[in-house]
Amino acid sequence: MEPQELIALAASLARPFTPSADCSTATVGAALVTAESNLFTGVCIDTRWSLGFCAEHAAIAEMLKARQSNVRMMAAVNEDGVVLPPCGRCRELLWQIDDRNRDTWVLLGFDEGAWLHELLPRR
Repeated sequence: MEPQELIALAASLARPFTPSADCSTATVGAALVTAESNLFTGVCIDTRWSLGFCAEHAAIAEMLKARQSNVRMMAAVNEDGVVLPPCGRCRELLWQIDDRNRDTWVLLGFDEGAWLHELLPRR
């Protein structure tokens, strides 16, 4: 999968939905491709009392359900189409689930990216 395709997939998920006064979802969509070339996606959940989680976490959970853990490339995109870097919590989760993920290519823009180990240099 090409980086632009992964970005487009993540962007297609960023369709905000407000199921209750205390919860909004899908302001950010994430997509990742594993070393096995499988795709997994997720959306963020934001709650009034900080009980939600990032779109990257949701995509990682889907991947783990399939008993995979080695991420080749990932992207997160907000509702405005902006490619976002993963937060520190997401970076650390990605690294902790599989040491090989230090070499995950993280998309930071349409023509930009970085290796996870560059984003967490002093882990």
